[in-house]
Amino acid sequence: MFTIIMIMNIVIRRTQELERIKKLGPWILIFGRRKTGKTYFVKNFLEWHEYFFARRDNKLLDKDGNELSLEAFLEVFKREIGNKTIVIDEFHRLPESFFDFLHSLGVKGKLIAISSTLSYSRKMLNRSSPLLGLFSEFKFNLVDEKDIINSLKGLLNGKELIEAAVYLREPWLVPKFEENKNARDFLATFLLEQKGSIKALIGEIFSEEERRLSLVYEGILKAISDGKNTSTEISSYLFSRKLIPKDNPGLIQRYLEVLRDIGLIDKVEVFDSRKFKYFHISPLLDLHYYLEEKYAYSEVEVPEKFIRKVIDEKIPFHVESFFASLLSKKLGLKMVKVEKPEVDIALTEFNRIKVVGEVKWKKINQKELEAIEEKLYHFKNAEKYIILQEKGKLESKKAKLIDCNDLKT
Repeated sequence: MFTIIMIMNIVIRRTQELERIKKLGPWILIFGRRKTGKTYFVKNFLEWHEYFFARRDNKLLDKDGNELSLEAFLEVFKREIGNKTIVIDEFHRLPESFFDFLHSLGVKGKLIAISSTLSYSRKMLNRSSPLLGLFSEFKFNLVDEKDIINSLKGLLNGKELIEAAVYLREPWLVPKFEENKNARDFLATFLLEQKGSIKALIGEIFSEEERRLSLVYEGILKAISDGKNTSTEISSYLFSRKLIPKDNPGLIQRYLEVLRDIGLIDKVEVFDSRKFKYFHISPLLDLHYYLEEKYAYSEVEVPEKFIRKVIDEKIPFHVESFFASLLSKKLGLKMVKVEKPEVDIALTEFNRIKVVGEVKWKKINQKELEAIEEKLYHFKNAEKYIILQEKGKLESKKAKLIDCNDLKT
């Protein structure tokens, strides 16, 4: 069985999430960034009996849209928790007294809680939280690489398939995607028309009383988009803009961890060192914050052709990350960064490099291919991949060539 999200002519199969959630306990907390499809997934593909949406005014809506006071909700909850599966959306908005009640109740019946904001990190990761240990945590991210490729097959082919897959992992882009428009043109139009919505999407994560903290988070997101990927580089960037009092990487670690917890960024270890490099999980947000940092495009008029030029520059890096993650999951190996010599893909097992690869998202000739082989030869005991848009007549005896046409997930 698999989860299907059908929008227009595109069917998104979320098999990975469904398989993961089946293995969890009776109380599950699904958390992550907004617009990743958490509520749709729960309401349409998990078994439940009662659904409640917690509003900001301490009232709730039931599955039929009826308004309930907190007291009325508690009455239903206490009566049904041992008999039915209950879903609570925007769980973090409920008062602390309800969390204390859950602690005293203990795990009973089946409960699915959904949270989207920074509040999750504050309330669930705090050591003094009464909720610690009660829930199986389920981090809900973008659509899995394997699922999005399989979902787009039959609609797109070759280069267009991969480039669309990289960005349509964002579920909220899918309804707006036009099959007869290539991904680059689509993205340029989308970024121009939806720049306010993208900014609001991130803004919703942070509450008004944390406005100052929000500037720090936004600064980190801009720094990463601008190629500042280590905590040292990010700290210097924030200090130069007077967002932190000292240029000290230690001061920003908690911010970096919160952004990781809510699914905006992640980090990858630099092989054979103590360093990490941070990156945007969403290529769409990477584009947005790069345009914000360089050109403040949400505040001034920027021609669509100019946005398209930025997309052309960024796509090869996003495709590279897409394939690195796809191979990492497929082979069950850990993704790392190797700096000497620098390669696009490096996967390890027990701290030994098992797979290396290069992604060339442009046409290359045999001589250029041989130069890539020479670089990869440095890793004598590793399996070697070279990923291309199209192999054509290129041949390699030293690495496995993969192109869009023979990609099988």
